[in-house]
Amino acid sequence: MDHPPDVKIAQVAPLHESVPPKLYGGTERVVSYLTEELVREGHDVTLFASGDSVTAARLVAACERSLRLDPRCIDPVAHHLLLVEQVLQRAHEFDVVHFHIDYLHFPMSRRQSYPHVTTLHGRLDLPDLLPMYDEYGDMPVVSISYAQREPLPMANWRATVYHGLPNELYRLRTEAGKYLAFLGRISPEKRVDRTIEIARRAGIPLRIAAKIDANDQDYYRSQIEPLLDHSLIEFVGEIGDGDKDEFLGNAYALLFPIDWPEPFGLVMIEAMACGTPVIAWPHGSVPEVIEEGRTGFIVEGIESAIEAVRRVPQIRRAHCREVFEERFNARRMAHDYLHLYQRLAHARAAHRKAGS
Repeated sequence: MDHPPDVKIAQVAPLHESVPPKLYGGTERVVSYLTEELVREGHDVTLFASGDSVTAARLVAACERSLRLDPRCIDPVAHHLLLVEQVLQRAHEFDVVHFHIDYLHFPMSRRQSYPHVTTLHGRLDLPDLLPMYDEYGDMPVVSISYAQREPLPMANWRATVYHGLPNELYRLRTEAGKYLAFLGRISPEKRVDRTIEIARRAGIPLRIAAKIDANDQDYYRSQIEPLLDHSLIEFVGEIGDGDKDEFLGNAYALLFPIDWPEPFGLVMIEAMACGTPVIAWPHGSVPEVIEEGRTGFIVEGIESAIEAVRRVPQIRRAHCREVFEERFNARRMAHDYLHLYQRLAHARAAHRKAGS
């Protein structure tokens, strides 16, 4: 793989969680993996993030601590607007500024001349976003799967870059574990209720490691908590990065029964890194990430999911790890972004030369 020339880069992270996050936080985790890999390869990286972040890059603290863990934070938007102001005051110092905060900076970035790009980490199938991306069609953006782009074909897409993890983060387990695993959030679109039904009907223990956001508490109490009273079901609660290797690596399979257009699904490649097959519904990025019958099974309903559980021994766990190392490692992700940074910087230089 060609090594692009050294680049001076600003990474701009959300402030809700630290980089990396203490517990749950997919976007901040990806920003961390990308930042550390860029530094490891010799690039000059400045990370704009919360003050409790830990990085080998130069850290600019936009707030004292991550906002979710700060009981004093009432208005997170105020902190993010100050973050954008900090970044734009220094934008001229960098070859490229890489935002991970959605569209918050668009009005100000449109009015300044500097190379920048925004990775969109969330769902884009919201009607509110259509007029916004119609207006800001000049803002360069990156998708994390091709499926993520479908609701906004008019956006200024510059690349699709799949997430990547450090190779050393998870260890391959060649022997299958004794339980099914669910890792994520308790929310209607994640459908943990389906995982419980699959486990109960398949007769296999299920361990649920999940965060419960404040706005999902009522859903959890009314719809999920009553289903947990079963000998096969264990609710573990929210876990951090340090626990995932054991939790996913010792599982028989990961259940990913989503009911929404998942933009990427980091937990799928975390499981693959451990050698653990994935059983998932075919929404959003799932068909791009999972190789049917090779790294997991893509199913349409409960019955086919139960059948997939029975077929898990057909999948070679070492192959799951091989696919992870080839397609979803942090070095590949960093190089994909580096080539994009170079294109953006060169385009800006050419534009300046033409205007001189």
